[in-house]
Parts: sequence; structure tokens; C-alpha cells
Amino acid sequence: MKVAAGWDHRGRQFHRRLERVLEKLGHELLDMGCDSDDPSDYPDSAFRVANAVARGECARGVLICGTGMGMSIAANKVDGVRAALVYDEETARVSRTHNNANVLCLGESTADSPLFEPIIGLWFNSTFEGGRHKRRVDKITRYESERNHKAGTDQPRAPCDCSQSAR
Repeated sequence: MKVAAGWDHRGRQFHRRLERVLEKLGHELLDMGCDSDDPSDYPDSAFRVANAVARGECARGVLICGTGMGMSIAANKVDGVRAALVYDEETARVSRTHNNANVLCLGESTADSPLFEPIIGLWFNSTFEGGRHKRRVDKITRYESERNHKAGTDQPRAPCDCSQSAR
């Protein structure tokens, strides 16, 4: 599976570790993160990854920043993305089995813990259960579609000036 992955300056130190874990699971990482330890703006990476997932260029995404919260908030602005802030094995499992999350968001402390590899493995190996959960996810999808129809567009939308980062 092709996986879009991004990080800001606080998550950058984990990208090689993420790449190794994904390779071990048989996935390919598409690097969409910042390439410097200089301060960068998390929305830039979040929008790049979320749009790649929403357009179907990548099946799933992974985002890492200081807490994971900012990445989650930004990625969820893109229609078709269900970004989940995950911090343990249970939230990893449920975000996939119940919410059909397609973008995994992690904070620096989780990425630096022994839980990192088990969380990634569980998240990528869990499947959506459907049933009552599908009905709920479908409501989100319908809301996005209706909002886009009223706005006159069916394209994933998110503002992104990814060429501009605070330095």
C-alpha cells in the first residue's frame, strides 16, 4: 500500500523510523514532510498528505507533530479524510474498525515511545467493521457531499500554501 506521510519539525526525527516500520509491514512511504529541523508549519504537511489520500494517490496517511492535535485538525478540513489522533493501541484499533480512519495522527511523545511500532502495526492491520459504524461514517460522507454540492464543487477542499512555512 502506498502511504503518504508528513511531519513538521517536531515530528521529523521519526520519519526514518516510520519508514522502516512501514517497509516491514509491506507498505511504501511517500515522504511529504518537512526536510529541515527549522520550525515549520504543521498545516502544510497535513494538507499535502490529506489531499493525497482524498484524491486516491495514496491509500492512507500518517502525520506526526508535537501533539498530533494540530495535524488532526488540519487534515480533517479536507473532504474525504478521517484523520484520527491516536495515542495507544485501543485508539489505533477503534479508529480503523469503527471510524474507518484513513489518516493516522501521532504526537511526538507517542512516536518516541515503545508503543510506536505496535500502534502502526495495529492501525495498518485493522479493518473497518462496517455495520452500524458504516452508517455513521456514511453520514459524514453525505454531509461533505451536500456541503460541496451547495458550494458548487465536488473536489476535496483545503487551503494550502505549502510553499510558505514560518521559519
